[in-house]
Amino acid sequence: MPELGEIQTGMERGFKGSWAKYVWHACEVCGKERWVYLQNGVPKFTHCKSCAMKRESTRRKCSEAHSGKNSYTWKGGKITVKRGYINIWTPPDNFFYPMANSDGYIREHRLIMAQHLGRCLHRWEIVHHKNGIKDDNRIENLELSSSGAHSLAHSKGYREGYQKGLKDGKDKQIQELKELMQRQEKELRLLQWQIRNGERTYG
Repeated sequence: MPELGEIQTGMERGFKGSWAKYVWHACEVCGKERWVYLQNGVPKFTHCKSCAMKRESTRRKCSEAHSGKNSYTWKGGKITVKRGYINIWTPPDNFFYPMANSDGYIREHRLIMAQHLGRCLHRWEIVHHKNGIKDDNRIENLELSSSGAHSLAHSKGYREGYQKGLKDGKDKQIQELKELMQRQEKELRLLQWQIRNGERTYG
């Protein structure tokens, strides 16, 4: 059996064409000795496979124990995020959990639409707010579309808004011109009256 700290190349260990170096190293947890790949003069793995799996399992359990309702940042499972959207925390055993992000949250408008349809939404499916209010997640205010259709809907909304603004601007200009003409007519009548009175006075 090799001695602890002994180094061999892959060729010496029977790997053809491999000049990578390996060190005979003991697991830091259970003490099991095995060959470990040497990276920059340091063993790449300090734990054996069995202990590493146990360690990962423990880490996962700790993460789950401090997530969701057990997290110190818990706010009832409902938070408002950037751009005004609402996120809902969903436990791993929930049917719609596949839609959640790495923290277990799902956008509320997507969750409500998914519940309405009775299935998880695909990533390419977009839920559009008809009135443009991001936290108005009533089902009657939500509309399911593809990303392309969603972009067209927004473009159509911007275009209609621009055209309406343009029309309103023109209407305002027309109204201002009418008011200007009315004032000029009044001034013209006043000037004509003054001229007539002047002719009578000096005539």
